[in-house]
Formats: sequence, structure tokens, C-alpha cells
Amino acid sequence: MRVESGLARRVTAEGLGTAFLLAVVVGSGIMGERLATGNTAIALLANAIATGAGLIALILAFSGVSGAHFNPLVTLSMAWQKQMPWREVPVYIAAQLAGAFAGVAAAHLMFGEPVFFASEHVRSGMAQCWSEFVASFGLLAVIIGSSRTKPDAVPFAVAAYITAAYWFTASTSFANPAVTLARAASNTFAGIRPADTPGFIIAQLLGAAAATLLFGWLYPVVQYQEKPTTGCGT
Repeated sequence: MRVESGLARRVTAEGLGTAFLLAVVVGSGIMGERLATGNTAIALLANAIATGAGLIALILAFSGVSGAHFNPLVTLSMAWQKQMPWREVPVYIAAQLAGAFAGVAAAHLMFGEPVFFASEHVRSGMAQCWSEFVASFGLLAVIIGSSRTKPDAVPFAVAAYITAAYWFTASTSFANPAVTLARAASNTFAGIRPADTPGFIIAQLLGAAAATLLFGWLYPVVQYQEKPTTGCGT
């Protein structure tokens, strides 16, 4: 059926796009750290610029297929706002998680690292969790606000925000549960200790929920309406 075929394309796009995003984040972190020879600020700058540039390209490439969420927070927010059906949420998130780990593996293989190895990078404490709340709130605010007012600018708005958030948040702005879990399997510059991931993810979910409530009220839209399946199209 065309409906199933359309969902398969969307889910494939989400997985592939998320894989490339993690390859960019982890790969640029490894490259930046190696070339910076101990200068953490230069390594972080390289990581942030590469991530921002990669986001623009990936959102432009995949938004026409899946919406280019690459992030369970975005998927949950879109469903909450009734801009996509809830039945698609589990498969979107599964694709994002699978893609995230695939992207980490791809980056490691490019740089001669083990496919997966648990991170020892400590990112704990209330300041880090609060940073993730702020980062996630801001990301959803930018996505909702820019998509309502200037849809064509969304790739650039999101990339600009993430590039800035690398620097103004203590956590360097993960703002993505799939990214957080996958980066726990990377003992590199971009990694996070597995024990620190629950606090990050809880803070991310709370920040995204708060932003969705507030900006969904500030920018009300016509909601997605389920349509009966006829077998003739989506």
C-alpha cells in the first residue's frame, strides 16, 4: 500500500539523516581534538561549526521526506501538536536511535577507533542538567517559532541555535535523547558517561515539553487530522 511505502521512506530518511548527524558530531569532535593538540576551545569551536554546517545540509536534504526531525524530542512535540499521527512516533524514534548508533560507529571506523566503547567523559550535576533543559527548550522554541513564521529558514535557524548553544550551555547542548544515548558509546571528545545520560534525557524531555506548551500557545496552527485510509494514497 502507498501509505506503508510512504512511512517506510520517511522512517528511512529519519534513520539515515540521524546517522549522518552523529557522524558529523562525533567525527568532527575526534578530528578537532586531534588537530587542536590539547586546546579544548579550538576543538569545541571546530565541533560546533561542523555540527551547524552539517545540520543545514541534512535538514535541507531530508526535510522534504520525513520532516528531518533527527530527534525524539521533535517527533514527540510534533505529535503532541497533532502535526503528525501518534502511530508513527514509535517507528520514527526507533529509526532515530538506530541511526544515531550507526552514525557513531561510522565515525569511529573512519578514525580507527573501536566501533563502540563506553564514554568516560563525566557530564554530571544540576548545572549540566539545567543546561540540557535550557538547550532543549530553546531548540523547540526555535523550531516551532521559525516553522510558523519563516518555514524556509528553519534549517538555518536550527543550525545557528545549536552552534550558539555549544558555547552558551555548560553541557554543550546535546538537546536530543537519541544523540545522548549514542554519544555514551563513544569515549571521545563528544562522549558522555553512560551513568550521566538519564539526567540529561529527563531534562531534555522537560525542556521540550515546556517549550511545546508555551510556543504551541504563542503560535497556534491548524492541527493534523487523521484521514481514513483508502489504499489509494497517503
